[in-house]
Amino acid sequence: MNQEFFNALDLLEKTKGIPKEYMIEKVEAALISAFKKEYGTANVRVVINPEKKDVKVYECREVVETVEDPATQISLEDAKAISRRYVLGAMVEKEVKTKTFGRLSAQTAKQVIIQGIREAERQGMIREYEKKKEEVITAIVTKAADASGDIVINTGTSEAVLPYDEQIPGETFAVDDRIKVFVTEVRRESQAGPIVTLSRTHPNLVKRLFEMEIPEIQDGTVIIHNISREAGSRSKIAVYSRDENVEAIGACIGERGRRIAEIVEELRGEKIDIIEYSEDPCAFIASALSPAEVINVELVGERSASVTVPSDQLSLAIGKEGQNARLAARLTGFKIDIKGN
Repeated sequence: MNQEFFNALDLLEKTKGIPKEYMIEKVEAALISAFKKEYGTANVRVVINPEKKDVKVYECREVVETVEDPATQISLEDAKAISRRYVLGAMVEKEVKTKTFGRLSAQTAKQVIIQGIREAERQGMIREYEKKKEEVITAIVTKAADASGDIVINTGTSEAVLPYDEQIPGETFAVDDRIKVFVTEVRRESQAGPIVTLSRTHPNLVKRLFEMEIPEIQDGTVIIHNISREAGSRSKIAVYSRDENVEAIGACIGERGRRIAEIVEELRGEKIDIIEYSEDPCAFIASALSPAEVINVELVGERSASVTVPSDQLSLAIGKEGQNARLAARLTGFKIDIKGN
């Protein structure tokens, strides 16, 4: 084993963060396995000395009264011929010298180092993605949609797939497009690398975009209570202010609508209703049915409400295919029954 091997261990420790001792243990174990396979030796010990920059192999045999397996055992008489200090149960080690061992050890060490680099990169990717879990990251499209509709993106940590069913309905991508995605899950099962679930349809993508764009949300003045979303069509977000001098909805919209416009643009034109949250469930339900005007809200059960709206706004309150009522119900956590006056 030459100088290059020990230099490689130093470099791995410095650049990949893999402890030299850890890699030496791996290489020793791999060499034992390779040596046994190559020479049929049943019991060997490999010692790598980074200070002396050498590697030695010892054939090990146990001292026994009666030898049953000469490959792993040695008689007490023969052991004492080597050294009178040997007793029954002791291990006799004899250094093995072979011309071909240098080639074998070099090949084995190279394989282990390559595996070590891959494992370090895999663990590094897992750590990076785990830091980003439930966060929004900016990615670059590297491969446009295939037959399945999936696209490949570069997240800055690795390439990953954004599945078709996690894309906003109707949106299309070209190579080099910059998009924001929400990291929903990171799993460690794959040997090739972490399994990362990315999404542009998750409600928390909207939440994180508001947190990124609205300073009052960043500093905790304005609080997001809840979000309901049907990606690509409409979202409702309930907010409230902890400072009576700061109006929550106005802070989210921004001067001339600039703040909300940035978010809507990122979501490809998805409509967003910003709702004033109230601890009074009746007031909250009435706001959640915006843009419809509400005449009365009556709680009729633990989590149910009967809502009356002007008859000419009944369709607006319910929304196309029931969407407005459905989003309001998700936002408030109440089953909502709407009727005209």
